[in-house]
Amino acid sequence: MKPIADLRSYLEFLESKGMLRRVSVEASPILEIPEILRRVMYRGSGYAVLFEKVKGHEGFRIAGNIFCSLDVVREALGVERLEVIGERLFEPLKGPPPLGIGGKLRSLGEVLSLGKYMPKAVGRAGFTANVLEGREASFNLIPAFKVWPKDGGRYLTYALVHVRDPVRGVMNMGVYRVMIAGDKEGVVHWQIHKRGMQAQQDSVEKGERRLPAALVIGSDPGTLLTGAMPVPYPIDKHLFAGVVRGEGLPVYRLPNGIHVPANAEIVLEGYIDLEDLREEGPYGDHFGYYDKPSRLFPTFRLERVWHRDEPIYYGSVTGKPPLEDVVIGKFAERIFLPAIQTLLPEVVDIDLPPHGVFQGMAFVSIRKRYPGHGKKALLALMGLGQLSLTKIIVVVDHDINVHDVNQVIWAVSSHVDPQRDVLIVPHSHTDELDPATPTPMYGSKLGIDATRKLPEEYGGKQWPEEVAPDPETVRLVEGRWREYGLD
Repeated sequence: MKPIADLRSYLEFLESKGMLRRVSVEASPILEIPEILRRVMYRGSGYAVLFEKVKGHEGFRIAGNIFCSLDVVREALGVERLEVIGERLFEPLKGPPPLGIGGKLRSLGEVLSLGKYMPKAVGRAGFTANVLEGREASFNLIPAFKVWPKDGGRYLTYALVHVRDPVRGVMNMGVYRVMIAGDKEGVVHWQIHKRGMQAQQDSVEKGERRLPAALVIGSDPGTLLTGAMPVPYPIDKHLFAGVVRGEGLPVYRLPNGIHVPANAEIVLEGYIDLEDLREEGPYGDHFGYYDKPSRLFPTFRLERVWHRDEPIYYGSVTGKPPLEDVVIGKFAERIFLPAIQTLLPEVVDIDLPPHGVFQGMAFVSIRKRYPGHGKKALLALMGLGQLSLTKIIVVVDHDINVHDVNQVIWAVSSHVDPQRDVLIVPHSHTDELDPATPTPMYGSKLGIDATRKLPEEYGGKQWPEEVAPDPETVRLVEGRWREYGLD
């Protein structure tokens, strides 16, 4: 299956599945459209919306809730299981070292196969149809959202912020909120644990005053999803987009040297001013609270606006779950499971419950093999990549379905002695947006070992035997079920 070409093709795909609604009356990006998009998701409707008349922005359209269903996303990406996407990248790293020339050649072939996912430079892009620079280039052209009444201004809520790593030269493409601060200025909120912030720090250490950048709005679904993924450094984000798409991403080189997806709807070209640090916020985030950071953030300075004819602006909205970002979080959960299993082979499955707001809580099942294995898994998970920001982790046995919260609650209730099985890690790093911590980025973590205990963990005794029905009686009841008249 060829990848979906761009945002427009994806909207056509959604419409063919009955998952797109069109709004033909005029609607405003200031509070009104965000309220509509939230209401659609809160009602459990699960469909995308295309606004065809945008107040104050003639010629623009707005798409929202485009990641409204995980099943539709999976189908759009042409895979039967989302885990396949992670396996494309991480499977070659699993297993023993290759033996003999034949094994080495097979291993080399697996690594070289990643070449088909490499970005492909092209000389043409649809967004070059219109270019505005000088006085004409302005953030006011863009129908950016004001999502909540007390937000600090209008925000680009799903711009793919492109910067090149100043040390290794790989491309980063992250979804960082951008507060519009003037005609040509936007404040980029990248958290201290993110790759964008790392690029800022590395550039400052090298004595740089500016960092070439581009804000990309609208692309194919695989590329848009990649922007929000916690891709391990130093993997190039454009390469990872190719892995998600199943084919290399066509990229176009801007005058400032930044390569961007050639299928973009809108591209805002400029640079990060590393010397102009400003306040940002408040902004109503995915925790359901207004976030007003205490630190300062760098300013993006706009130099050119590129856009396709009749461009489509895509923006997401945030707030208490479940909103569109729940689906994006679930996508990350599925595609990174193979990576977690590569590093921690005991892991069977993982669930990030929607109301756990991604980094609030995680349920993980493992194949337990020895005393203390549950705590070993907890400690490993607490130090693993993006999972290291998770506040509460519950580890259960392999036969517990982590996607069934009732099974997890049963495991916690029946397997946990708080003194023995609860682990509190104080004075640790945390999610910068967590409203519960008085000091941003610094708090504690909770680990719960809800596995069945081995004799060494249970005072030398065997764990109690679980109840199970008599097989012969089960067959009898199944055979006579209709006779009972209970259906």
